[in-house]
Amino acid sequence: MGRKLKWGILGTAEIAKIAVIPAIQQSERGEVLGIASRNADKAAEAAQEFDIPKSYGSYEELLVDPEIGAVYIPLPNHLHEEWTIRAAEAGKHVLCEKPSSLSSAGTSRMIEACKSAGVIFAEAFMYRYHPKHRRIKEIINSGEIGDIRGMHCTFTFNNADQADNVRFNKSMGGGSLYDAGVYPISAARMYLDREPEAVTVHALFSPEHDNVDMMASGLLQFPGGVNLTFDCGMWAANRSNMEVLGSKGTIAMPKMFGWERSSVVPQIFVHVGSVTREERLKGYNSFELQADAFAKAVLDGVPLPYEPEDAVSNMKVIDACIESSRSRKRVEIGYTG
Repeated sequence: MGRKLKWGILGTAEIAKIAVIPAIQQSERGEVLGIASRNADKAAEAAQEFDIPKSYGSYEELLVDPEIGAVYIPLPNHLHEEWTIRAAEAGKHVLCEKPSSLSSAGTSRMIEACKSAGVIFAEAFMYRYHPKHRRIKEIINSGEIGDIRGMHCTFTFNNADQADNVRFNKSMGGGSLYDAGVYPISAARMYLDREPEAVTVHALFSPEHDNVDMMASGLLQFPGGVNLTFDCGMWAANRSNMEVLGSKGTIAMPKMFGWERSSVVPQIFVHVGSVTREERLKGYNSFELQADAFAKAVLDGVPLPYEPEDAVSNMKVIDACIESSRSRKRVEIGYTG
């Protein structure tokens, strides 16, 4: 099995407690050694709940612990840049929750700090570690559905009544594009292996929620006339699906970003002509797969499936989407490579 990576958790956010901490503890190569909060009692309570050996009353205390090898950062979006850089400077490898920061410039600074410190950085898009996405790319590359003509993706849920939710705080990086829109955008880039040239986004800004975008619908224009249409929202019925449209057929994924557990069997539907094929893959916990992949990168030198620069590329698209949603204009994206 090999050595285990000793993790420290910077914060007691719900995503850490309900998904990431249990996944690391269940993984083959990870161990949660400590958890920090700005409130010592809160950290101690979480440590007791999850049987974590150490708790700290500040993030700084965790970062100076020489036993901690890597940190997971589930802090509010506006704090990702600061604490990634501080973690890197402390010699800790960093798994940072999405979105990586509030701008592509901020993410570039994070990655540069990690490179300078010789530590690994990854953005926590857990879904990408599930093997169903490799299978989808195999189907696309096989030519079974022909040439890709377009994609459509949805990711919506309704938590609008949670008045104290940080997702509804504009200064903290709230809004549906940052929270949910990053998923369909990253997925389209992943499947196409290319970057969009321009975006157009229309959004619902809610005065009840600090004027963040509670719903957004967008168009991403990729080279070759291929488009992604998507919608994301935090004030709509639950949906999480994607369709890849080809010249001969389609691939449909009804649970695109689901938090798969061992009891859930992900499904892929391939439609070609009058024939529909359903493919069932083994259920996995994507958070657990992510934890093991990160540990193997740190401990064994196994490359992660995505370079840190992927986070910068994704944020360039998000930057353009946010600009478009506010200006209500098409925004071109400039790429140099």
